[in-house]
Amino acid sequence: MAAAAPLLAPPAERADAAAADGSEDQLFVVHDVSWEEYEALLAVLGDRAGVRVTYCEGVLELMSPGGPHEGRKTILARLVEAYAEEAELPLSGYGSMTVRKRLAKRGVEPDECYVLGTVEDGEIPELAIEVIEKSGTIDKLSVYAGLGVPEVWFLKKGKLSVHLLGPDGYAEAGQSRFLPGLDIAALTELMLRKGDQTTVVRAWRAMLRERGAR
Repeated sequence: MAAAAPLLAPPAERADAAAADGSEDQLFVVHDVSWEEYEALLAVLGDRAGVRVTYCEGVLELMSPGGPHEGRKTILARLVEAYAEEAELPLSGYGSMTVRKRLAKRGVEPDECYVLGTVEDGEIPELAIEVIEKSGTIDKLSVYAGLGVPEVWFLKKGKLSVHLLGPDGYAEAGQSRFLPGLDIAALTELMLRKGDQTTVVRAWRAMLRERGAR
């Protein structure tokens, strides 16, 4: 990467356009990016809506999510948060906060992330959620493993997969370790149900109360 300035303007402008017209996800990849250039880009973007940045060992991805992406991640987040409320869990959400470690040469902004309790500055989430509409070149699990995030969920093509971090990396599991009482199959079914989000969340709450959320 020769300089930061040429990189910044085009993705930002195109990300704003994608957000404005509600189009599909827009993905940009840049190679040979130093850690200092990555941090400079984060500083320039700040809290700009519509751009999520992933960095792994010199490769930089900028993703501008489209409407369908944001809709799916929002309903999933609302269902997770409703479950926590019904189960009386001290869940705290931190959205797409930037998680990065210089020594690991990795950084990421998940679609949603959570901890039980609160997260202090510099700490990592216990659960990260990624909605995959368009695959990039960076292996997201490699990024999350380097950051030490204990659990990652991927929502791709209507399938919700749970990945738990162990000594040998991530392994796919049928149950969440972070939310062990959560029925992943039922959550996925409700998430894919047609209708407005509030109606879906109400149906989810009714199901949880009928079953007993704990």
